[in-house]
Amino acid sequence: MGASRVAGVDLDAVRTFVAIVDAGRFQDAATELSITQQAVSKRIAALERAVGVRLFARTPRGAEPTVDGRAFLPHARELLRAEARAYASVRPGHRALRVDVIGRGLAPAALLRDFHRAHPETELDVVTLFDADAAVDAIRSGTVDASFRAVTGTGRRLPGDIEVSRAFDEPVQLLTGPGHVCAAARTLTPADLVGHRIWMPGLVAGTEWAAYYDALAAAFGLTIESSGPDFGVEPLLDTIAGSRSLATLVGEQTRLVWPAGHDLRRIGIRSPTPVYPHSLVSHRDNHHPGLAALRDHLDSIRPDPSDGGIWTPAWA
Repeated sequence: MGASRVAGVDLDAVRTFVAIVDAGRFQDAATELSITQQAVSKRIAALERAVGVRLFARTPRGAEPTVDGRAFLPHARELLRAEARAYASVRPGHRALRVDVIGRGLAPAALLRDFHRAHPETELDVVTLFDADAAVDAIRSGTVDASFRAVTGTGRRLPGDIEVSRAFDEPVQLLTGPGHVCAAARTLTPADLVGHRIWMPGLVAGTEWAAYYDALAAAFGLTIESSGPDFGVEPLLDTIAGSRSLATLVGEQTRLVWPAGHDLRRIGIRSPTPVYPHSLVSHRDNHHPGLAALRDHLDSIRPDPSDGGIWTPAWA
């Protein structure tokens, strides 16, 4: 059976393009798609011939979309969503449970991996949408079954057909380099962080994660900076590792890998523990059996409250 095509464009190549953008490297995309790096390169070369422009620029750290690649990206994602809707329309009751997560290296993705190990009979399709608004639109259109998001209540009003249930609270940690003044601490309180520069260049105004960290900074008088370009996780870790003044905040379950020489420190925050409030968002009329199984799984793993109490924004 040949590769799927829309108007002469190979959708497998489009899927590969999106995977590279999300992963940042051809090899990581190959691993994600379970194909060889050579196959990834061939698909992108064919796609670039089809659209007539270069889509990626190679860098020492991997691959970055060109200006044309960035312009193509939202349309590529829409092509894949249209493909998903088409297949879902003819596979009622048999399709995979399609769940959106904020990032593949973050806590909801890890939770879904645990869920799949506990329920291997439930086929999963994991996607990453930009923010909570995009997730709600996808749920209402039937593109996805559910999403893990922090629902702020500060943006647009949620439609009545959308159901939100608190899924789990993820403790937030301070990440420092070995020379930072807090590096030797076993735990810290929010008050201990006052006056220290916390750098989070990935914060995007208007998103739910920016709303969370804005509320955290306001509640405890913290200095959280988002200025400067966001070059991704690896450059951020490089900067933190060599700095005596900069630190960043990460979720306890955020998956991070760094060179041994960085000697980064993950320090728990207590009394109270700031937690990121992940909620499961779905459509009230969605009766996919996998969604019910996922809700039961969440109920079974709900942790006990942290010693010293927790903090979440008032909207949570």
